[in-house]
Amino acid sequence: MSNQFKSKIEEIQEENEAVFKPKLKQKETFDLPSNNFFNLLFVKGVVSKQAATNALPFIIFLSFLALIYIGNRHSAENNIREIDKLNKEVKELSWDFKTLKADLMFKSKQTEVVKRVDTLLQLKVPITPPIKIVVASNEY
Repeated sequence: MSNQFKSKIEEIQEENEAVFKPKLKQKETFDLPSNNFFNLLFVKGVVSKQAATNALPFIIFLSFLALIYIGNRHSAENNIREIDKLNKEVKELSWDFKTLKADLMFKSKQTEVVKRVDTLLQLKVPITPPIKIVVASNEY
């Protein structure tokens, strides 16, 4: 009895698989059009393999020139950045110089010198005018 049921179940499963089994599509092949740009360029004879091989040193030379151009541009931009940075530093130092010069001019005024000498060294400004000392020619 078990064999009958087993065989019937297997038959039903095979029918279901046959019905629900998806059909596989065959791969579609695409033919490249004969007027493709690269096909015309290299195969049809506009540029032959020999001509492309002969032009290879020139193409390498142009690539080398392009690399030199890029490197030169990079170094020029770095130099410009450095010059701008140095110009800013020069302006800042110029401002510092001008402020220090103004402070020095202010502190070297006679009134300012007198104030500082009076406070630091406790020297007083003489009120009486200086006396001229006359030495006779036979005294010394």
